[in-house]
Amino acid sequence: MGYMNSQYRAVNPARLEQRKAYRHPVQIQRTAIRQHGKTAKTGELVDVSVYGCRVSSDSTFAEGSRVWLRFADSSPITATAMWCRDGDVGCRFDEKLDPVLFRSLTLLSE
Repeated sequence: MGYMNSQYRAVNPARLEQRKAYRHPVQIQRTAIRQHGKTAKTGELVDVSVYGCRVSSDSTFAEGSRVWLRFADSSPITATAMWCRDGDVGCRFDEKLDPVLFRSLTLLSE
């Protein structure tokens, strides 16, 4: 009898992780993010992988907009804003992040 009632129960869609690599949680406050032709805004690097990152910032960015990122004295890194909500922006790097920089970012946060 219980089976008959449960077969029509609404099921929420599965949450699938669509990233290519695990995002490592970090907390680096010396982060700058800017769009072309605009001044850089400060932010905090929240998580990072070799393919992308999430930055907490009070600026808003349109989905698909080009951004430049700078982390803790790194060279500028070009990326695309994939989403922006609740003060966070998810970025996909144009090129895979340098392994040495990735390692230093994850070690800075420990």
